[in-house]
Amino acid sequence: MSKKVQKTNIQVIPAESRPRERMEDYGPKALADHELLAIILRTGTRDKNVVNLALDVLREVENLYMFRHISLQELMKISGIGRIKGIEILAAIEFGRRISNASQVKEGTVMSSSWVGNYLVKDMSNLTQENVVALYLNTKNEIIKKETIFIGSLNSAVAHPREIFKGAVRYSAARIIIAHNHPSGNTEPSEADLSFTRRMVDAGELMGIEVLDHFIIGEKDYLSLREHGLM
Repeated sequence: MSKKVQKTNIQVIPAESRPRERMEDYGPKALADHELLAIILRTGTRDKNVVNLALDVLREVENLYMFRHISLQELMKISGIGRIKGIEILAAIEFGRRISNASQVKEGTVMSSSWVGNYLVKDMSNLTQENVVALYLNTKNEIIKKETIFIGSLNSAVAHPREIFKGAVRYSAARIIIAHNHPSGNTEPSEADLSFTRRMVDAGELMGIEVLDHFIIGEKDYLSLREHGLM
């Protein structure tokens, strides 16, 4: 390898300034436009490292909006951008466009406690281990995400409220319904079930995210703690 190539290699850039390392440490929002583009490009050329190549591309294209309409031929006119790199840039642009246009998947609308109970019985009644599940709802009570938070032993499960509310924040949920199954088939709540429910309600009040109900799923039936005045 020539000295010229060594000087332009990405390894010459201090580790704390390399785009991939910076993304890993600080997240994508902390990166500048040219750093994000450098990650997509992956490598530079014989004469310049990938960061400088990304800067050159941005200068040639003028602004981010112009990337919406750029063609492969136009990209390939930029020094350092060949067919493969051009295709990779276009693929990233199209993927970003599809994400931007995507709508949130809904798994149903909560109409009543009986609707939720029957929905959960179908899904959880045959589980041989205790599962803690969270249903994350938007302001219209549509289920935007169903997530298994914890799978425990045959007779018990331990889940911390922070694990459930972490998902609520991530999915921008307005409300939560929690549920867990009793593999024994008995839906009678234990003192641990009641204590966990109280902790969830208290945490929800602090965060402004309402805990609508806690369901215990048996073999063919369910118990709603809300309906039974237990929360």
